[in-house]
Amino acid sequence: MPLPSFMMVDDFLSDPQRARRSALALNYDRAKKDGNYPGVLSDRPLPIAGFDQSVSQLIGMPVRAASGTVHGQCRITFRNEKGLSGVHIDPAFYSGILYLSRPEDCRGGTDFYRHRRTGLDRVPDDPLAIARAGYGDINELIEGVVNADTLKPSKWERTFTAPMRFNRLILFSPWMFHNSAAGFGSTAEDGRLVYLMFFERADA
Repeated sequence: MPLPSFMMVDDFLSDPQRARRSALALNYDRAKKDGNYPGVLSDRPLPIAGFDQSVSQLIGMPVRAASGTVHGQCRITFRNEKGLSGVHIDPAFYSGILYLSRPEDCRGGTDFYRHRRTGLDRVPDDPLAIARAGYGDINELIEGVVNADTLKPSKWERTFTAPMRFNRLILFSPWMFHNSAAGFGSTAEDGRLVYLMFFERADA
């Protein structure tokens, strides 16, 4: 059974306010900022009991935290913060984001894109599709499309936005071209607060 390319679930956690309080209680040290993303990550993951199991049931595939990723960590992004990359893909088997900003602050969300020159909206896993796009293999395509054009807005067409809503979960193929919408606010309380997920197969 193929994985869903995209799924959105509202009111995912039974006690989202508790998760939000726990997320805000983590340490966000801007002096230790690392990575290409805008904003700053929490210093450690936020454990939420049964989370990965619930996602496994939703997508019909057992998954767990992908090693070497920031799975389960939270990120706060303020207004006008920029990252070192833009449109990108994720180094995982499957991805997810849980929105934890207050309802009155929510805006934007997560944007998904089509690459104008190739017409692709994701990195294909079919060698024929890769060849039709003009590349010899998947790594060459990633370098020539994602890495080369990540910060060139004119190279991309936004296809849809997964709107931010408090306690909304989105799950999606990490091979889809995507980027976070703009940050907002100026404090932890009113900033863009998300819980990040990067999964690997649990039965591999």
